[in-house]
Amino acid sequence: MASALITGGTSGIGHAFAVEFASRGTDLILVARDAERLERIAAELRETHGVEVETISADLSVRDDVMRVADRIEDSARPIDWLINNAGFGLHSTVLDRSEIDIQAKAFDVMCLAVLILGGAAGRAMRAQGSGRIVNVASTSAAIYTGNYSAVKAWARTYSTALQLELRGSGVTVTGLLPGWVRTEFHDRAGINASKLPGFVWIDADKLVRACIADAEKGKIESIPDVKWKIAMFIGDHGPRGLARLVSRKLTASRKKH
Repeated sequence: MASALITGGTSGIGHAFAVEFASRGTDLILVARDAERLERIAAELRETHGVEVETISADLSVRDDVMRVADRIEDSARPIDWLINNAGFGLHSTVLDRSEIDIQAKAFDVMCLAVLILGGAAGRAMRAQGSGRIVNVASTSAAIYTGNYSAVKAWARTYSTALQLELRGSGVTVTGLLPGWVRTEFHDRAGINASKLPGFVWIDADKLVRACIADAEKGKIESIPDVKWKIAMFIGDHGPRGLARLVSRKLTASRKKH
């Protein structure tokens, strides 16, 4: 039976991955901070889909917790076939605010350092077994300049490609997922006002994860599961830098809560 380890697997995109994999009969290892919610989601998935669901309560801003998850990934007696490096949170604060230093540092711990450590653990374990798929959740924000969040996700995007190149020819693939605006509770949790955004910019989480899994199975280095966001990323990557800066200013202004 195939298995997938998903960080941040109890909400948002991570939960959508968990439901999709479970519906395909894939056993799960779910990692999240909230132990009570973790066990509740695990029980629901077991009952609905009849799969095995292992739970690991861990705070990925804490190094010891990250290493505990890494040890599970590298346990050769219980190999995994998929790593979904998804855990993260939104940032809606200025990088100039001294009071926000701790949350900015936590963003690096969870969305950079933990991704690096767990991706490396999966890369070693999967290379040894000759197969496996790693998905690192980045963002279309990687192509623009909306504070530290864009910087963090740009790192995740670059790391995914670098890891794929290191694992080339090993039977292991690495895919960077670059979602745009996804219908989850993510933005409300981050204090981001998304109410002014037109409906056409959104993508459903279920559609997103199905497209990403298909792209990963094809060995694609990046997955951008929507035509409009593919176009946006192409413009962001290849268009004038001044245009990217203008879009960044407009987005930052439109997302402020009053």
